[in-house]
Amino acid sequence: MLRSLTALLTHPPEAWLPGRRLALRALQPVEQFLHTEAASGILLMAAAALALVWANSPWAESYVALWHTPVAIGVGSAVFERDLHFWINEFLMTTFFLVIGLEVKRELVGGALASVRAAALPLCAALGGMVVPAAIYYALNARGPAPEAWGVPMATDIAFAVGVLALLGRRIPASLRVLLLALAIVDDIGAILIIAVFYSAGLSAAGLPPLLLGLALLLSYGWLGLRPGWKYVVPAVLIWAGLYLIGLHPTLAGVIVGLLTPVRPWYGPLGFVKVARPALAEVEGRGSADDMTEDELVAPLGRIAFAAREAVSPVTRLEAGTHGFVSYIVIPLFALANAGVALGGIDVMSPGAAGIAAGVTLGLLVGKPLGVIAVCWLGARLGLCHIPGEYGYRGLVVVGTVAGIGFTMAIFIAELAFPTPESLAVGKAAILAASVVAAVGALGLGRALFPRPAPLPAGG
Repeated sequence: MLRSLTALLTHPPEAWLPGRRLALRALQPVEQFLHTEAASGILLMAAAALALVWANSPWAESYVALWHTPVAIGVGSAVFERDLHFWINEFLMTTFFLVIGLEVKRELVGGALASVRAAALPLCAALGGMVVPAAIYYALNARGPAPEAWGVPMATDIAFAVGVLALLGRRIPASLRVLLLALAIVDDIGAILIIAVFYSAGLSAAGLPPLLLGLALLLSYGWLGLRPGWKYVVPAVLIWAGLYLIGLHPTLAGVIVGLLTPVRPWYGPLGFVKVARPALAEVEGRGSADDMTEDELVAPLGRIAFAAREAVSPVTRLEAGTHGFVSYIVIPLFALANAGVALGGIDVMSPGAAGIAAGVTLGLLVGKPLGVIAVCWLGARLGLCHIPGEYGYRGLVVVGTVAGIGFTMAIFIAELAFPTPESLAVGKAAILAASVVAAVGALGLGRALFPRPAPLPAGG
């Protein structure tokens, strides 16, 4: 009986056992890869490499044509049509900004940014890592063809940067990873504000009605106690459409929804146990499993499922539910659609192109670590922040270097900031080159500055 029950719990009744074992064995390496911290960064890098090879291959025209494929959505005569590139950059990337908004909300309420004391060091690091790169770029391009693109080297790619630190393993103290994550989140807040203020189109009042209606719906959900779920899609779409019609970048809708998502659980762990235990007892009290029909199981299972959902905060649940989609689909797809730069048409020796390339490259590779270290040092001297002795300035060197991986957010800002296709191509090429150098440099510095820790004792 026990053996038959074990088989029932491990294999669906309709499954062919040898085939299921073969499928599980084949999928195991994929699942192990997807559960590593560096997985999303590796996929991102692979997608960017594929885009570069494709855009510089004999099939380059098909690469360009693919992203200009028209995609329409609508009913009857009300049709909204844009190319595939728009839907990826302006619509799918909203989920990326949603995750950023959720991370910001969680860190502000109970994380590394919850108090002035806790946030002081990452705030200093992020401020230096934004101001100095922007200043370097503008100093080299003030009279060039794209001075307004100073925001490009300010960005840090969270997924890529965290993935690089993950490759260093136990060499890196856990507190240094927290600093990098907090720095990247503050960096993202700065990038969001820059996009909203400096890189949005001319403003129009046409989008105010849907924007205000979406905000009103979202706020009313909280007042009425309606917890996040599919019902959030309607106000999110209204906010997205309102921002688009106003002239602000519509992906900011994701940030707004993330910041307005409740951060406290309803039931919590104890509430879950209190609800789930009677429901389980109801099932067990019916005798054998055959004494309870599937229809009778629906009610107790529904109570257990609801309690399980509300045992964690909506912010945590929504972030967990969207993280895989964003990390393994949206971001790689964004890289595939935007990293394909035709290198043959770039003349980096021309005056304008040289300034852009130097500004972006030096901003990311020199400005980031210099800004992080200098402002943190100044903040420590003024008593505004404390640099932990666990990693000291060597940790700031590694964090500042890995923060030079601009990639996703830098390319996103580049799409908005550079005024011509030629300057955009140069900017993207510089972002890609600098990000690769920053990743390799951070790995090298991490290995040099943080020796391999002693192995854990047997049994410990």
